[in-house]
Amino acid sequence: MELPENLNKDSNGYESAEKIILRWDSTASEDARERMIFETDRQEADLYLQAVDEIQRSLSNVSISTSSNAGKNANAVDDQSKVNTTIQIAMARLEDEFRNILIIHSSALETDSLFDPSSSSISTPSHHELEEDDTLSNDDSSHHDLLQLQLQHCESSDSSTYRSTSSIREVDLMPSEAICDLQAIAMRMISSGYLRECIQVYGSVRKSAIDSSFRKLGIEKLSIGDVQRLEWEALESKIRRWIRAAKVCVRILFASEKKLCEQIFECVGTDIDDACFMETVKGPAIQLFNFAEAISISRRSPEKLFKILDLHDALMDLLPDIEAVFDSKSSDSIRVQAAEILSRLAEAARGILSEFESAVLREPSRVPVPGGTIHPLTRYVMNYISLISDYKQTLIELIISKPSTGSRYSGDQTTPDMEFAELEGKTPLALHLIWIIVVLQFNLDGKSKHYRDASLAHLFIMNNVHYIVQKVKGSPELREMIGDDYLRKLTGKFRQAATSYQRATWVSVLYCLRDEGLHVSGSFSSGVSKSALRERFKTFNAMFEEVHRTQATWLIPDTQLREELRISISEKLIPAYRSFLGRFRSHIESGRHPENYIKYSVEDLEMAVLDFFEGYPVSQHLRKRSQ
Repeated sequence: MELPENLNKDSNGYESAEKIILRWDSTASEDARERMIFETDRQEADLYLQAVDEIQRSLSNVSISTSSNAGKNANAVDDQSKVNTTIQIAMARLEDEFRNILIIHSSALETDSLFDPSSSSISTPSHHELEEDDTLSNDDSSHHDLLQLQLQHCESSDSSTYRSTSSIREVDLMPSEAICDLQAIAMRMISSGYLRECIQVYGSVRKSAIDSSFRKLGIEKLSIGDVQRLEWEALESKIRRWIRAAKVCVRILFASEKKLCEQIFECVGTDIDDACFMETVKGPAIQLFNFAEAISISRRSPEKLFKILDLHDALMDLLPDIEAVFDSKSSDSIRVQAAEILSRLAEAARGILSEFESAVLREPSRVPVPGGTIHPLTRYVMNYISLISDYKQTLIELIISKPSTGSRYSGDQTTPDMEFAELEGKTPLALHLIWIIVVLQFNLDGKSKHYRDASLAHLFIMNNVHYIVQKVKGSPELREMIGDDYLRKLTGKFRQAATSYQRATWVSVLYCLRDEGLHVSGSFSSGVSKSALRERFKTFNAMFEEVHRTQATWLIPDTQLREELRISISEKLIPAYRSFLGRFRSHIESGRHPENYIKYSVEDLEMAVLDFFEGYPVSQHLRKRSQ
């Protein structure tokens, strides 16, 4: 059958239009089943659309005629039934064409459109997101490369775009010709009352395209329960991947889907384009945000804090973009879900910090660390605090109340006090960090009591508080928050511990080098008691050898601190021994076996002091440079 050159000029427009519609009825023609109208000649597609228009006009005219001649004209009813049948055939065909065009053009995005042409380079991703994701599929390399470029683009946002929508990059998902065809089909389906079918077909095809992108981005279909059952180590890598993928999804995929809906359906009303958009992305959006929601309500523990803060920062950064992309009333639920997740992540961070403070205070280990070295708790807590300071900007906004300290518990000897008056002007976050250090010291003081040797207990406190001071000094952010005044207070504490160690160890040793008790009749002119002098030398030797043997196994890990304490010991011990030896050497050497009493020279003691605090046993006998 030859088609008329111009359907609208045909004297019998309906009959010509009906022939075209029936010619492409896939239920009646094998040729129609194997071919698609919009893949053939452009004229063929245009004529089919004109035929649909003519059938719609005829349906309208018949409806009017039937209404005005109700009950009088049976032919009018038959005509309406015939036109309705033709419209149904046409709509079924247009639905197939609509689906086919969508499927054909649901391909990988053009990479060039992902980047701001004014930007000549891509900045380095943050250190929280640099790890490679080796779980991505290896097939479809071009699509994989595209998604990597998307990730790079989204990770290049700097502080100048924070909380703005300038990071949204809408890209063209389909060529303009395909959009025009889809628009033409949609107009006719909707005007014929096939809105629901149009939306369902559109949503089904485009949702499948988004699902494909999700798989490439490594976004898994996990329920909230699935996420909460995963081990934390597995979740950490998934959180990193989610942060990267969420930026692509919101700023590129969802934004571009919205643009496509507007391009196709803008001619038939904003409510319709929004309905198609939500039909397409609501499920994927919920799937995307369910992961973050699961993390926000999961069991709290200290190791989760930093990934939760990463999630919070990423979602806070994305929130303006989410509000821009999901700006209609029908997408309220997406905006509300994102805002609620952000609030829960903030609450989780606050809760974890508070629980961490309690955990530090109550850490129960009672076994003393060998040699009075730095306790694992001290290292863990100070490294944790240093990481907290890296999130200073976020936590300053989240932490708005002072810590709950021991001042609330009158007479509670298991909780330290902290004087807030001395720390006036500090942020609540700074007060929380100082409070953690306070409770750490309180715990360490308790642990020091498990040492039987008082000298070792003091050394333990010195080592640990010195470590705290060094960690604070080593982090500019942490030092700024803690403040130099409190840092000086900490420095004074470890120096006081060093002084207490020296008193506990060396007062009794140096007491052996006094003159009292060595002179007969208590007068210098009455002579020296050689037996008392020999006993004094023997006592000094025994005490020093014991201190040397014991304290060589003690450990001061910090080289400078170790050297400073050795120098301080030498400054007291060596002059005292040199003076004592100078005054009384002749009295011993004039007797029998002087080597049994004057066992060590001044140089021997100087060498022996160098063995102290190395953390390993030494020979039972001191090294001697001379007799």
